[in-house]
Amino acid sequence: MMEVSLTGAEFYAYHGFYPEEQDLGGQFLVDITVGFTPAADMTEDRLANTVNYEQLYIIACEEMKNTRKLIETVAQAIADEIKLKFPFVEKIRVAVKKMSPPLKGKVAYSSVVISN
Repeated sequence: MMEVSLTGAEFYAYHGFYPEEQDLGGQFLVDITVGFTPAADMTEDRLANTVNYEQLYIIACEEMKNTRKLIETVAQAIADEIKLKFPFVEKIRVAVKKMSPPLKGKVAYSSVVISN
């Protein structure tokens, strides 16, 4: 199995349960890993034989634009879109981290991970 990853993609987005989070927005990080069995010889050096990580970034970027209350929903939407675009992918892992969540104390980030 081969894995392709995109790690630490940064987005400013408007996800959050509270209205002020959706008004003010915040910083998010997205990590994506996909696993698949290459259908062709990777020595052919062709982009069509793999998962293009640029496309993974575009999927994350588009889904981050859709304001949602839960980062769980965001992560699932990213995973669902990857499966649509790359149906041969056997494993998908998406982590969404909300940097400095609005809590009473200092927290680096909250996160959710979707794996399927």
